[in-house]
Amino acid sequence: MANLFWKQAGKKTVNLVSTSYASEEQFEDAIFHSREILEDIFLIKRQVRGGRKQGIPDIVGIDTDGNVCIIEIKNVTIDASIIPQVLAYAFWAQENPDSIKNLWLEAPRQPEDVAVSWDNYDVRIVVIAPTIERSTLELVNSITYPVDLIEVKRWIEGSSEFLLVNRLEPEAHRRPKPVRGRGDYDRAHYEEHYNKQSVAAFFAFVKDTQRLIKAKGWPLDTKFNKHYCGFRHGFFNAFGINWIGSKTFAFFFKLPKAVAEKVQPTGLKMDRYEDGWKQAIYKIDPAKTKVAAFLPLFEKAVEHVKGKEK
Repeated sequence: MANLFWKQAGKKTVNLVSTSYASEEQFEDAIFHSREILEDIFLIKRQVRGGRKQGIPDIVGIDTDGNVCIIEIKNVTIDASIIPQVLAYAFWAQENPDSIKNLWLEAPRQPEDVAVSWDNYDVRIVVIAPTIERSTLELVNSITYPVDLIEVKRWIEGSSEFLLVNRLEPEAHRRPKPVRGRGDYDRAHYEEHYNKQSVAAFFAFVKDTQRLIKAKGWPLDTKFNKHYCGFRHGFFNAFGINWIGSKTFAFFFKLPKAVAEKVQPTGLKMDRYEDGWKQAIYKIDPAKTKVAAFLPLFEKAVEHVKGKEK
């Protein structure tokens, strides 16, 4: 059992004890309604039934790269024995695109900018539990599906909840596994799928944004993905640049809608707000757009991802 010491300036230190969820259903409900934990996944269905698979995946979703995500949630400590179970779900999802497509079409408020290749999508596995034994990583490294292992622990103080979210990563010395769906997204990858001249402009804006991040001393890392480049605090995006066509790309800012609508830098107009991803979109014109013009939005997005802006 873990303790959390909450120390606030000028106040007495509070010693909190880790508090588990009363049931797996309660844990699953908390994850389903905490969009920040799985920010790059649009959750489309809980407790999926049907087909001839054994068992029921807890949640099915689609991520920003168009991958089908099978999400399994356990309210107990888990070990490598969970992998065969989630693999069965992944095989089912891989072999039943019509079933997944129907779930997607039935989902309300689908994100506008996600394109799923129903004839050739990849499957991503996400496992969430309070504690995951590290030996599970060894088995994960031996399979071809991309797997996210996420620990979520909870502390309670009055009406407030504190969640510790820890994404397990394989040790650096492990032999790399063959990867489906999430390989190395470098310049060659983008040039294969997008206009080469636009790719050059895309990377120029990435570099300009990186220079601004460095100058401001923001604690953000750069992460290239299939359809976008994100600038992350931990493993949560503050903002990024995503492709919205073969030649067109845009800035996205992870902000609540009310904040995004209030912060309108001079000379800029928000193209749209995507409720599914909780982000503001601003199209980029390589000939006219200046990274520095977005400074107020960058600052608010950094405050928000760090938990200062509500």
